[in-house]
Amino acid sequence: MTAITAASPPARSRTGVNRRQLVGLLYVLPAVALVTVFFVIPLGMTAWMSLHNWPLMGEHAFIGLDNYFAILRDTRFWNALKFTFYYTVMVTIAIFAVAFPLAIFIEKPRPLTNFYRTAFFMPAVVGFASASLLWSWLLNVDSGLFSPAAYDLGLTEKKVNLLATFQPAFWSIIAMVVWKVAGFTMVILMTGLQSIPQDLQEAAVIDGAGPFARFRAITLPLMRRTLALALILSVAGSILAFDQFYIILRGGPRNQTLTAVYWIFNQSFVSFKLGYGAALSMVLLVILVALSLIQLWLLRKPEGLD
Repeated sequence: MTAITAASPPARSRTGVNRRQLVGLLYVLPAVALVTVFFVIPLGMTAWMSLHNWPLMGEHAFIGLDNYFAILRDTRFWNALKFTFYYTVMVTIAIFAVAFPLAIFIEKPRPLTNFYRTAFFMPAVVGFASASLLWSWLLNVDSGLFSPAAYDLGLTEKKVNLLATFQPAFWSIIAMVVWKVAGFTMVILMTGLQSIPQDLQEAAVIDGAGPFARFRAITLPLMRRTLALALILSVAGSILAFDQFYIILRGGPRNQTLTAVYWIFNQSFVSFKLGYGAALSMVLLVILVALSLIQLWLLRKPEGLD
């Protein structure tokens, strides 16, 4: 009996643990409430709508998986998804090609470092809609900046409409997104660079390792988690791209820049097929989650690396 009593935790200790758990739960409750209200419930409603013929006006009818079967025959959606993947690959490469050198440049203290950090990051505080409106003016063939300036400087024989054909329009969008996002990615990568112990870099220099060898053997392996975060944010944002294509191009020229989200918007709020738009959203969500898991697996931390 004495042994059992000794093994049992004191009532006071259990009360203290329960109180700490209750306090922890109270701290977490606001976040749980926000996630439930703004993610879990809308996600459940979207999944439920995707199983219905849900017009904007009138009664909705349960149709099971018919909307998902219709997606298999929707060539416009698959073309939009194909373009979205192409855009995602190109813009992600462009963002990292700009953000990584900028992160290396501003990582170490030097004269005007704070100014450079602020200047490079400044476009990230501009909303995508505002940035799209700004670049819509800059790219205007008559009243904008780029085409008239190139013509006035004698670089072109006439004012060139950069939005009239696919390639100039596509790369103009890439330039706008890189200008807008590269500073944000730069800050993420800079934090990863600053977390690398300086002793490792100094030891590698003493051993005769050059800049490229140090970058390949030390910097990249120790930045796997930072790279994974930056890559997932970039890919997710690119797959969900909508504002720039809607405001600047309206899906043109000749519907060649229709993204997956643009097509979902078109089906939901132009054709008013809310049930079908919900099904398209669920498919895109599954694709996005799968891609994120693949990226985490590819950039997972190697065993034995602390």
